Amino acid sequence: MRILLGSFVLSMGLAVALAPVQAQTPAKPRVTAMVEALRQAAPKTGRSNDGLYSDWQVKPGTLAVWSKSCLKRQVTPAQFDRDPALARQVITCVVQDEFNQRLQLNANNESSTVQAVACWWMTGKDKGCTSGATANYVRTVTQYYQKLR
Repeated sequence: MRILLGSFVLSMGLAVALAPVQAQTPAKPRVTAMVEALRQAAPKTGRSNDGLYSDWQVKPGTLAVWSKSCLKRQVTPAQFDRDPALARQVITCVVQDEFNQRLQLNANNESSTVQAVACWWMTGKDKGCTSGATANYVRTVTQYYQKLR
């Protein structure tokens, strides 16, 4: 009986200890939905040589940093542009990190997290997208995200 009780206490202790870790890691469907919402909301410039690459419309300088961080190698804009799976891999890596950080900062509030990540995606900052084109973009991303969830 003592061993059984001890095992139960140990199990409960582990469950409590692991709970914050699980809460800090967003479920894969959330990140997948965020990545897809960003893709769907990407600005359509109507120009093939607009200086932005892939369906996510990423700048070359940003791509260099992200690919090196996520893949441990730099990817050229041409590679990124013509390989949707590679682009999605890099974007997912970056968005997962950002989403996870924002989810923690927003006390696991999914809606606030989506808005913060959308703002960060457009401006590099997670706050300040409350008016104009950036606010419209955040609303658009949020709407796509909600449809995907």
